[in-house]
Amino acid sequence: MIKLYYAAHTCSLASHIALEDAGAEYFTERVSFETNEQNSPAYLAVNPKGRVPSLVTDRGVLTETPAMLAYIAQTFPHARLAPLDDAFAFAQVQAFNSYICSTLHVAHAHRMRGHRWADDESSFADMQRKVPQSVSACYALIEREMFRGPWVMGDAYTVCDPYLFTLAQWMEDDSVDVSRLPKVLDHRRRMSERPAVRKAIADELA
Repeated sequence: MIKLYYAAHTCSLASHIALEDAGAEYFTERVSFETNEQNSPAYLAVNPKGRVPSLVTDRGVLTETPAMLAYIAQTFPHARLAPLDDAFAFAQVQAFNSYICSTLHVAHAHRMRGHRWADDESSFADMQRKVPQSVSACYALIEREMFRGPWVMGDAYTVCDPYLFTLAQWMEDDSVDVSRLPKVLDHRRRMSERPAVRKAIADELA
């Protein structure tokens, strides 16, 4: 049985949606950021990084969303969440998800987690001022060069879609002008209507 450790309003939603899409048997455990549970001895024994999500499998624990999404797609091939029979196409899925993880999410995190990169309070403020520009640039690149439509990878829905959707929910908070991103905005709307997405969100907010 698979177990997903998650926190509401975080990137763990992407893996939660993918598990629903896959029809997986799984259960969840919420990690409370309010009580700093991510740094508790019990949780650090699961994920020494002190981050969510974490995915417990029968072979061990996986962390990092791109790896978890790839695992879900490969473990449940019947769900067709990635082009598993095409090495290059699957690498393109990985490339997109890696960009979300290493660039877009990091740019977003500068708005509220400046302590990861600096100690001086003035540095935090400078990072926050940069967020609208840096995050908008990421979405502009996705809109212009990376989004094929109607889904991220084209005609086929993949694990890229819940990942983009999860972060796209934060665009307005990052002061992104969504009117300049019609493809991403339409994708977010369509994703929000999917039953798997609605269930995962409802479960996390319960």
